[in-house]
Amino acid sequence: MRFASMRALDISNGENVGVSLFVQGCDRHCYNCFNSETWDFNGGKEWTEKTKNKFMELIDRPYIKRVSFLGGECLAEQNLDGVLDLIKEIRISFPEKTIWLYSGYNFDLLNSKYNEYKYTSFAANADEWLTRWEIISNVDVLVDGEYIDEQKDLTLKFRGSKNQRVIDVQQTLKQGKVVLYCE
Repeated sequence: MRFASMRALDISNGENVGVSLFVQGCDRHCYNCFNSETWDFNGGKEWTEKTKNKFMELIDRPYIKRVSFLGGECLAEQNLDGVLDLIKEIRISFPEKTIWLYSGYNFDLLNSKYNEYKYTSFAANADEWLTRWEIISNVDVLVDGEYIDEQKDLTLKFRGSKNQRVIDVQQTLKQGKVVLYCE
């Protein structure tokens, strides 16, 4: 995994004061993307053990309530293993922190692919979709859907276009239907 940047003190990519990691690489290339410098999978910086330790130290401050993952595309094949490992470690080390993830993938598609592949893990691309679902099932809030410039709305909380949703993932999994975190 490569990363574009991390924010040690972030108040814009989720609720409360948080730390944010911008992963490197995206193949969606949404028109007027606010972060197009993260598109190149070979750009950014290498994610190392030293970088991870620094990131974990940033999280380990009492006033940090949230960790956000953005991009690039967090659920791109090239980022899956790194994002999953990091989210699992955060869950173990900081169970009280809220984890947000921003992705161009739609929750309904992720759920459908998970249900399609959960019993056929030998199928082509199954590992990718099952890993994506494992990531999603370990976050608290998912901001889903590609940014669509024609639906841009600066009054929306935590997202850029009207098609995107801010989903309470844990309540969604419990209730078996999409539960919005906020409108």
